[in-house]
Amino acid sequence: MSGETPRYVVRVGEKEIEINEETLNIIHEYLHRPMSLDELTEKLGFESWDETYEFLKKIPAWIIWTPPALWKYRAGWIARREKEK
Repeated sequence: MSGETPRYVVRVGEKEIEINEETLNIIHEYLHRPMSLDELTEKLGFESWDETYEFLKKIPAWIIWTPPALWKYRAGWIARREKEK
C-alpha cells in the first residue's frame, strides 16, 4: 500500500483515543469473551466505565467489526476511496 494509513481518533471528553491494531485487539477480546466494562476500562486505560461506554458508542460499527489484522488495509482502502471522489 502506498502512502500513509489514515489515523482514526475517537474523542471522549478531553481525551483522544487512536483506533489502531492494539485498540481493536482489546475491543475484539471484549466482544468475543466474557469481560466486564470495568475490566475493559482498565485495559483501555480509562478512568471510569462511563468513559469506556462513551468510547464504545462513538466507534463506527464498521471499525468495531474489522479484524485487527485487516485494520491497516481497511483504513487505507477507505482513504483511497475518499481521494477518488
